[in-house]
Amino acid sequence: MNLFNRGASPRRSTTLVEPKRPDSPPDFSQGGRTEPDLRSLTGNWMIDPAHSRIGFSVRHAMVTTVRGAFTDYQSRLFFDGRDPSRSGAEIIMSTASVETGVDQRDSHLAGRDFLDSGTYPHMRFLSTAVQLAGSDVYRMTGDLTIKNRTRPVVLELTYIGYVTDPFGYERVGFDGTTTINRSEWGLTYNTRLAEGGAMVSDKVRLQLDIAAIRATEPTG
Repeated sequence: MNLFNRGASPRRSTTLVEPKRPDSPPDFSQGGRTEPDLRSLTGNWMIDPAHSRIGFSVRHAMVTTVRGAFTDYQSRLFFDGRDPSRSGAEIIMSTASVETGVDQRDSHLAGRDFLDSGTYPHMRFLSTAVQLAGSDVYRMTGDLTIKNRTRPVVLELTYIGYVTDPFGYERVGFDGTTTINRSEWGLTYNTRLAEGGAMVSDKVRLQLDIAAIRATEPTG
């Protein structure tokens, strides 16, 4: 299934229209929320930035961990509850939006030593395959592009659950993780420590905490 245009530019807008309200209210007749059949969740979704995080963590100076996130991104998601292999995702992130809580460090990460946001304003993840790996666990393979270098990565995704919020919008939650070697994308800047280790580890853990809202494609 060619879910997204594989030849599209990462700078293309992927904004979707207003989330779709469910056709009927949730069923609380059993005294609690009834989890829907996954087949009923088939359709288009979009990440809700206010309740999601596209994050990362990296070992610093061999003794501590620095955590950060990309705060500006756009997304296109499709979930097929009947056949998970037909599901897919595309996330385009602004490299200038990297945020770790320290302005000087953020500027360094967005600068030429690392992401070089002036030359490469976007990084992109585009899924290529999805497999059911276990109960509520999916393995999503995709292409991660950073600084015009594209390499495969594998995300382990856990389905958290479904809810209809007080405003009538359908929401689903997923957590995803993978670990990459940043040097494979040309992110090789480092400083050696007197003890022989590196100031910043090559391994970077990517962490996705996703709350997605059902959406429809724009018309016209």
